[in-house]
Parts: sequence; structure tokens; C-alpha cells
Amino acid sequence: MTIAPTLDARKQSAFAHARAGRLADAETELQSVLREAPRDLGALLLLGDVLHAASKTQDASRAYGGAMQVVQMQAAPIPDAFKPGLQRAAARLGEYASQYEAFIAAELPPAARSSRFDQSVDILLGKSGISLQQPTRYYFPELPQIQFYDRAAFNWAAALEAKTPAIQEELRAVLADHAAFRPYLERNESQPHVKSHELVGNDDWGAFYLWKDGARVEENCARCPVTAAAFVDLPLDYLPGQAPSVLFSLLKPGAHIPPHHGLINTRLICHLPLLVPGPAWLRVGNRTHQWKEGELVVFDDSIEHEAKNEASETRVVLLFDIWRPELTPQERTEVTKLLGAIADFSGQPVVSGN
Repeated sequence: MTIAPTLDARKQSAFAHARAGRLADAETELQSVLREAPRDLGALLLLGDVLHAASKTQDASRAYGGAMQVVQMQAAPIPDAFKPGLQRAAARLGEYASQYEAFIAAELPPAARSSRFDQSVDILLGKSGISLQQPTRYYFPELPQIQFYDRAAFNWAAALEAKTPAIQEELRAVLADHAAFRPYLERNESQPHVKSHELVGNDDWGAFYLWKDGARVEENCARCPVTAAAFVDLPLDYLPGQAPSVLFSLLKPGAHIPPHHGLINTRLICHLPLLVPGPAWLRVGNRTHQWKEGELVVFDDSIEHEAKNEASETRVVLLFDIWRPELTPQERTEVTKLLGAIADFSGQPVVSGN
């Protein structure tokens, strides 16, 4: 009766084959080990080394990747003996990724790619993740997952951008009144603050409202007549008592709005940048946009987003919300009735601020 070699004996045999340059024999031995013990970290690392030496890059990548998955699955600390092999595996996976990226770039040069396709390549290469709508209050299904919209798709955008100089003039008059702005995130002492952060009640992120919670702020509209009139024909998402909001949104130097998701996905958020004195950015999902004065930005805030003013002076945008263009008139009416009914039932608006 023949006794089959133990796993340890087969691993030692594979190691001896590898040292002697018998790579095919080493590979066969290691594959037999992994059929019985698929999470054997040492066998996976050695198999990766053997396949790398045999110039089987794709197979080596899978073996090294398997080793990395085993490490992620293990709760116990990794023994020191495996650390050099894991470092080698990580370095080679990086090399393979660079080679793969170079291959794709040669086939499809980045400069010639469409924007959406370029995003798909970044996701394929693991350079960015998949960013999806995750509103915190209400989700409407089957809407496209678009992070930033092309402003040319909105027939009112150019006319609004043309008003930028006049709106800037009104803004500067408001900024001269230091008491005009209040914190965008106002603290409600009647509610728990489990997810509160440093911008709550902080005027580093300030707001001057022309519309708030679905109602015109008449005093402020009177101070900014050109700005107020600019919204007469825009598709604002009218939800009585809840939306729209139209405001000058101020971000002081160094202020950072941390990553978060918006409340609903039936609206889009628009920024008309008015004062951008230096580097200031908005990230939505896996894309980052640098604000430019007078250039409208339209984005889906139900996708994770964050913003920061890295300039040494204050950044201000004109912020407002509109209906998503994909919603039909009937759907807009239905959403309006539903969110209104929920607000009546709960005594709290579904949509309020951010």
C-alpha cells in the first residue's frame, strides 16, 4: 500500500523543484497542495514566485491575489516568516497592474477616450471604485448613475452663467454685511447628534438663503433682485415646505465638507461658482471637479461627495436644486405628493438643507 506524501512533504518537494529550476514540477506539486488546502498562504506565495519565474504573469497574478485575499480573511496576525513573500507579492502585483495599464493605453490612448469610457477603464484597473446613489431618506429606482452632468444638456445654463457678473456684484454687497450669513448646518438641540461633525453650527460653511425649505426669503430676495429673478424659469424642485433651496454657499479657507450622501435622488444640485480665489474642489463619487468662476456645475448629491476650499480666501457658490430631468411630469407630481404626505405624517420634512 502506497502512502501519499503529506502536504508538508509536497510543499518541501515543490520548494526543492523550484530551487533546482524545475518550475513545471514545482507548479504541479503546489497545485496538488492547493487542491486540498486552498488557503495555504505559503503555497500560494511560492506558486506565485514559480509562475513569475516561468513568465506566466496572468497565473502569477491570480496566485499572488489569492494570497492577499487569505491575509484579508485571517483575523490572526501574519507570521513574520510570510512578510517578505507578501511584500514581494504586492510589488509584483503593482508591476503587473502597470503593465496592464500600459497595454490598455497603447490599445486605447487616454487622450482619445470619451469621458464615460475613461471612467470605466479606471474602474477596471482598480484606480477608482463604483459610485452609486445612496440617498439617506428616499430612493427613486431606475435613474441613471451620473456623477456630474454636462451643463450643455440644460438649455437654461448659458443664460444663468451670463448673469454671473451681476450676481457677483450682489454677492459682494451681502458679504460686506458680516451678519448676513449663518451656518449652513444649523444645530437642532431637540435631535440626537450621533453623526454630528465640526461644521454643525459652524460658520466656516455659511449660507445666505434666497429660498429656504420651499419658500422665498423675501428680505434677502429684495437685497439680490437680479439673483432672485434668475430662477423664475428654472426647473426648481418645488416641494411645499421642503424644497427648493437657493443660497449663496460660503466655504472659508481650509474648510472641508466631509464625505456624505444627500437625502433624496430625485433632484440634482447645481453650483454657479461666484468667488473662487484659488484651489477649491468638489468630489462626487470617483471624480473630482475644480470650481471655476461662472462655470455651472450640476451633480447628483445622492452619490457620496465632499468638498474643500484649499485657497487662502473664501469660496462662494450660488447653490440650488432642480428636478432630475429623467423624471416625467407624472413622477414629479407623485414624488411631491409622497414627500409632502410623509412630512405631514411625521411632523418633519423629508428634505431640508443637505
